Amino acid sequence: MKILRVICSPRGTSSESYRLSQTLINQLIDRHPGSDFMITERGVTGLAHIDADYAEAVSKRRDPTRPVAAKGALLQSEQLIRELENADCVVIATPMHNLMVPSALKAWLDHVVQADRTFRITAEGKVGTLRDRPVFIAIASGGTFTGVNAQQPDFLRPWLQAVLAGIGLLDVRFFSVEGTGQKPEVVDGIRAKTERETALYFAGHVPTPA
Repeated sequence: MKILRVICSPRGTSSESYRLSQTLINQLIDRHPGSDFMITERGVTGLAHIDADYAEAVSKRRDPTRPVAAKGALLQSEQLIRELENADCVVIATPMHNLMVPSALKAWLDHVVQADRTFRITAEGKVGTLRDRPVFIAIASGGTFTGVNAQQPDFLRPWLQAVLAGIGLLDVRFFSVEGTGQKPEVVDGIRAKTERETALYFAGHVPTPA
């Protein structure tokens, strides 16, 4: 099984979201005994945003008489899209920043959500062109955004689910560690609770690569 892990926290492998993503990957490995796993690590915090040359090149695609050279930001986009296409499963490790995805994850999405490449525009609207596969999203947040005692609204999950659906990724599952701004002993309890929840989920669901 080929797993693509997208790392979005500025703290990288030291982050709470990365820690949770490793829990998810461990569960995937445990549920597929005897299988070989290849994990591609894609850190996106230093990813350049799409630029004017990218926008111009994408617009040229609609004119078959104007060849498009894959260079600059467009070349970077193609590499990121191919990583996504080659993965049997995607694990996104992300913090919640200002009620939403961090800019690093937004930059990655701007590269991989590309007209005439990962989605088509039709009379009925956008149609994703990627094959569906399991996507697990590990979220870390200093406050709480789920349950009756939520301290803040959640724009991250509905937005991210809609964007991924737009390119054909419909099998999306969210896991979260919330309230990480509390005392260490409280955070330890939150981690333990999340680990129990992930184990319970994977006990009843064995993801099958597309």
